Amino acid sequence: MAQVFTIKYPSVHPGTESTEIKFFEGEPDLISLFPAADSVDGISGPRRLFVTDTVIADLPAVQPFVNEFKDGRRGGDLLLILGAGEKYKTVDSVLKIVQTALENNFNRSDIFTGIGGGVITDMTAFASSMFKRGAKVEFVSTTLLGMVDAAVGGKTGCDFESYKNMIGAFYPAQTLYIFPQFVQTLTSDEYRSGFAEAIKTAFLYSPQMYELIKAEKQKILQRDKNVLNKIITECVKAKASVVEQDFTEKNIRMELNLGHTFGHALESCAGLGKVTHGDAVAWGMARAVCLSESLGLCPPEYKTEILEILRFFGWETESVHSALKGMDSPALMLLAAMRKDKKNSSGKVRFVLQKGIARNIITEVDDAEILKIL
Repeated sequence: MAQVFTIKYPSVHPGTESTEIKFFEGEPDLISLFPAADSVDGISGPRRLFVTDTVIADLPAVQPFVNEFKDGRRGGDLLLILGAGEKYKTVDSVLKIVQTALENNFNRSDIFTGIGGGVITDMTAFASSMFKRGAKVEFVSTTLLGMVDAAVGGKTGCDFESYKNMIGAFYPAQTLYIFPQFVQTLTSDEYRSGFAEAIKTAFLYSPQMYELIKAEKQKILQRDKNVLNKIITECVKAKASVVEQDFTEKNIRMELNLGHTFGHALESCAGLGKVTHGDAVAWGMARAVCLSESLGLCPPEYKTEILEILRFFGWETESVHSALKGMDSPALMLLAAMRKDKKNSSGKVRFVLQKGIARNIITEVDDAEILKIL
């Protein structure tokens, strides 16, 4: 008979005990926020490796900070500027961050600081989680999508081949700096993409925010600062509450994937970067509410109302997204991509569906039911 021994381990530490979220009014001032480390040895405190992309580096609010770096250096700090967009969310980009830190003798007490949207913050935190088994990480979120969702809660990673976020870790930032003013600099596509995650949060958790969105639709389109500040704050609070209850997505945090199973499949099938993440999620939420109604979970009136508000903000809601038109068997392509979703645990595809606002259900669905609404 074999002898059996057991080793018991504590839970793996995610790099920080908590995330401090700081909201700032007015124009971002990164020079004041991040004074330079005095020397290569970091005598005055930890050194920082700032990571951003070519688009963010050119923003008027960021340029003065970038200009302080000569050949990527400012005292003991470094600045790494990566390519912008989903196509750069790769293992190679993550390893470039790690390589830069290694070549410049960073250590685990130094800080990786991601300045950008979800692509930059996801990759910066993933690199930090791997560097010498875990350095410190913090974010300056510059997009609405990052402020309301991507930068909050510790999911990190990168795409692999044609699959979204297939490699990653749970590794939250120790500090998140939010300047809502950055939202005014976004393109219309970026703004709409970010707002998709905000309205998702309202659908899931906040009837009050949903009513605010319905009442202030025009102000939202005009990027009214007061309305957006309320929405950003409520989204952060809602996601923080979910993450505190279920950090590693074993139960309630799965609800945050409303629209994402369909949406990630769309992004993969269209080609990563062809459809913005938020636009894909919004289309996914349209498919999810249609699936909910088809399965008898929600009344037809709820489906109609959700589709109408999604269309108002400019999102596609038809069964075949325009990015897939002309392709052979798009429904079967999407189903095949959904089967590879990392959240599945059996032969069926798992979805977050709804009975109504803030009435959520996580369930697995047969292929035939999925194909009906595609």
